[in-house]
Amino acid sequence: MTAASVPPLPADLDTGLRRLKLGSMRRLAPELLVTAKTQRWNPEEFLRTLLEAEITSRDESNTRTRMKAAAFPVIKTIEEFDVTASSIPAATFDYLASLEWIRAAENYCAVGPAGTGKSHSLIAFGVAAVHAGHKVRYFSAADLVETLYRGLADNSVGRVIENLLRADLVVIDEVGFAPLDDTGAQLLFRFVAAAYERRALGIGSHWPFDQWGRFLPEHTTAVSLLDRLLHHSIVVVTEGESFRMRQARIRGGGRPTND
Repeated sequence: MTAASVPPLPADLDTGLRRLKLGSMRRLAPELLVTAKTQRWNPEEFLRTLLEAEITSRDESNTRTRMKAAAFPVIKTIEEFDVTASSIPAATFDYLASLEWIRAAENYCAVGPAGTGKSHSLIAFGVAAVHAGHKVRYFSAADLVETLYRGLADNSVGRVIENLLRADLVVIDEVGFAPLDDTGAQLLFRFVAAAYERRALGIGSHWPFDQWGRFLPEHTTAVSLLDRLLHHSIVVVTEGESFRMRQARIRGGGRPTND
């Protein structure tokens, strides 16, 4: 059936659907009306088909909006993650993939060397959360602290934090990549304290927790931050050879070694 052979909707129906912002129903209704008449659909079947199309369209639009707001640097998925080559226990990975920890306002903390799956897993669980209907925000630790710093200028740090915590999950990657000054450390602590038992956090760092004093200049701040961060937390210590180095060697035709 060509578009030219499908009669348009009556003007009043077209205007009503446009006014109600039922775009998918308005777009599909003309052809579906013809199909319904030809195949003798009952009214419920016709209405159900239109409603399902509208709901699907809106869900997809909302997912695109949440994905854009999440600001992931790249898109990684759970399906792309090689659990068998990872040091994340399979049972732990399955629990994290279930997203129950987000609904329970728990934290996922991944620490370990570069290239061992921390960022991939953080982003993959974040992407899955977006598709499940959750609001997610991604930051590197440096970007988060910079965002909070900007709130100091007009004394709006509290409001900035509350806006960020409208998300169900906040991912903070590359914690400890660069040292923080006293103010930056206090801002990070203030954010973690505000999220405590309210929102889920995803944390990625190449520093073991007992070495966080290397980039947090004040011992008390480090202890207080970790106390809140780890209280309701799933901790994963990643290890092994960098996935990126392994892939680069394979592309270059080299042989894996145990060095």
